[in-house]
Amino acid sequence: MRPGRGLGQNFLMDNNLLDSIVRMASIQPGELILEVGPGFGALTRRLLDAGAEVYAIEFDHRLADYLRKHIDSDQFHLVEDYACRVDYKALLPEERPFRSVANLPYSISSVFIARMLGLANMPQSMLFLLQKEMGERLSARVGTHNYGALSVRTQLEYAVKIEKNVPPEVFLPPPAVDSAVVSFHRAPQTDAPEIRRLLPGVVKTVFAQRRKQMGKVLGNNYGKERAAAAMEKCGLPHEIRPERLSVEDFVRLTQALYEVHDV
Repeated sequence: MRPGRGLGQNFLMDNNLLDSIVRMASIQPGELILEVGPGFGALTRRLLDAGAEVYAIEFDHRLADYLRKHIDSDQFHLVEDYACRVDYKALLPEERPFRSVANLPYSISSVFIARMLGLANMPQSMLFLLQKEMGERLSARVGTHNYGALSVRTQLEYAVKIEKNVPPEVFLPPPAVDSAVVSFHRAPQTDAPEIRRLLPGVVKTVFAQRRKQMGKVLGNNYGKERAAAAMEKCGLPHEIRPERLSVEDFVRLTQALYEVHDV
């Protein structure tokens, strides 16, 4: 079976790395794991062997057929669909916490992670093999060139860390980029539903014009008086750029703009 170019398929072939991912995930018997892009099931089998109940999403019908024929386990649930349009609320038992572990297809990584961030029942943690550049964006610190809207939105919910850099040679076919194993652990400042709902819009607005002064951008989008009052309340100068604001700064700014008091 040839990897599908249009699907961006790169199969992980290194057994040591697969074992390392499962160790880093610290799988507990009976827990629920969501895997996207299981391929031939190399990681899937290890997750099952560790005692996990695995919900796997596979878009390629050839691989889905292979998995149905070769993985026989009551703990394995296969969904043949596009991971970015699956109804996860309907798929996963609502009362059960879950985590996500995957060699995530690079072409859907940002959209899929955004989907996870939008769930009411978000994963307790995530561990993904990603394109290294994407991992650097997600884990970027304040003031760095990789720090952007996706960094802020993700770090509102999770502490993100690059755990291990991965060379192209461990894949078939080798991708043209380096990869990284990236961990996501739930952050403490997520008990604010209104902030979770409103903050992405604020962040997207200012980073869409990241070279402009934030005071002007916010004034054009929220009204000059409202924007000025919010920035003054947060102690932010009119001319500051969005990459200088921490996640906590964006939380306070969103709270001030919308007069939200549940944080």
